[in-house]
Amino acid sequence: MVTMKQARPRVEVAPGSLFIDGQWEPATAGVTRELLDPATGQVATTVAEADEADAERAVAAAHRAFEHGPWPRMSPRERGRILLRAADLLRRRAEEFAELESYDVGKPLTFTSRVDVPMTIDTFEYYGSLAAGIEGATRTTAAPTLAYTRREPIGVVAAITPFNFPLVLSCKKIAPALAAGNTVVHKPAAETPLTALRLAEVLQDAGVPDGVFNVVTGDVVAGRALVRDPRVGKVAFTGSTAAGKQVIRDGADTMTKVTVELGGKSANLVFADADLQAAVTTAVRAFTFNTGQFCMAGTRLLVERPVYEDVLKGVAAALAHVTIGDPFAEETVVGPMAGPNHRAKVLSYVDRARQEGVRVIGGDHPEGPGFYVAPTVLANVDQHSVYVQEEIFGPVLTVQPFDTEEEAVRLANGTPYGLAAGLQTRDLSRAHRVAALLQAGTVWVNTWAAMDLSMPIGGYKQSGYGRENGPEGLDEYLQTKSVVVAL
Repeated sequence: MVTMKQARPRVEVAPGSLFIDGQWEPATAGVTRELLDPATGQVATTVAEADEADAERAVAAAHRAFEHGPWPRMSPRERGRILLRAADLLRRRAEEFAELESYDVGKPLTFTSRVDVPMTIDTFEYYGSLAAGIEGATRTTAAPTLAYTRREPIGVVAAITPFNFPLVLSCKKIAPALAAGNTVVHKPAAETPLTALRLAEVLQDAGVPDGVFNVVTGDVVAGRALVRDPRVGKVAFTGSTAAGKQVIRDGADTMTKVTVELGGKSANLVFADADLQAAVTTAVRAFTFNTGQFCMAGTRLLVERPVYEDVLKGVAAALAHVTIGDPFAEETVVGPMAGPNHRAKVLSYVDRARQEGVRVIGGDHPEGPGFYVAPTVLANVDQHSVYVQEEIFGPVLTVQPFDTEEEAVRLANGTPYGLAAGLQTRDLSRAHRVAALLQAGTVWVNTWAAMDLSMPIGGYKQSGYGRENGPEGLDEYLQTKSVVVAL
């Protein structure tokens, strides 16, 4: 049974323009895009639809700001102060940003106000503070020289981000890029650009000079134009594996530095010695968080056979208490998908599973307006099935039994992805042993999605390369120069 809660949205959004060189401008061709409210399916507002000419204008502005403006020539400490000021302005406008993010994406307001916006503020504070530590080092050489290294910005950064965490995933790129002294052209997802446009206001008010931060809204046309522009020194991309591969190909001709965080199909291993009640709670949260629109979602549950049916029954019982509804309802746990195409894709997998006779638990999709998908469990699925091997990117969980630790690791590693993984056990030795064997950039033990800005995240295998968060996240936006002076 699905519980639906409704609340009246409180947000009104004016039409959005492009932000280029410190100015708000329409798209060159005058084209706009309608944005839909995921909870109702109704038009929420319109934004400018950028094309190649708009991307070129934005890159030109960012390039001028890097070559001739003050930003890369400021001391890192001074840049850090401006980012800290931006964090303070975001804190003052936290409620506004939380409501806008919820309205734009469809995620519950309780999550945007407690997770997305605080994490965004923390990101600017973290890299604003870390900026002061950007420095080179002297080196001892065999010849009589003074040798030292310099840590320098790369240049123009194209930050291209997806629809599921618009604010958080954008700022994980924007904040360290700016801290390092780069200039940025940001292209948010076509469906969810609203907080990116509002962020431009905040950075301008914080003192970021004109041209240093630019926003172009639009689809893949604008994104590919950014990647192919030879004046772009670095592309930071988060999105699907297929799109990420295209970004890498497009950037190859100009030898642009590219980092990509791509798809995931994360396995969550439950051993028989685990606290089963806690493991069930973790499993449900791991695949329903953000309506399953989370590249690190725990969408594969692997359970040791002696407790397999107990865990499956526990998950089914827990789903009955998951509240689905309007993002502005305080009780809502699962909101709508971000758009109709995403909903249709997820439902196509569930419909196919039913047709193929897969054991389906849940999936009682709510009727009415909006792009809702109820959490759904596919039990006893085959390791080589599309449900296990492909990223569905919605609240769909596959469940498989295993008999040995070795089999659990083999199943967990048996997909093209390697973004995250987790295991539930009371055996400390097993926890460390299995964590070392799992092919994933992040491994959680007896929890899920416990994240901190100090801890880098990123992928193994086809989940991408490069890291965000931590000092490693800042390093991705710096290049090292060696200087050797003969004595």
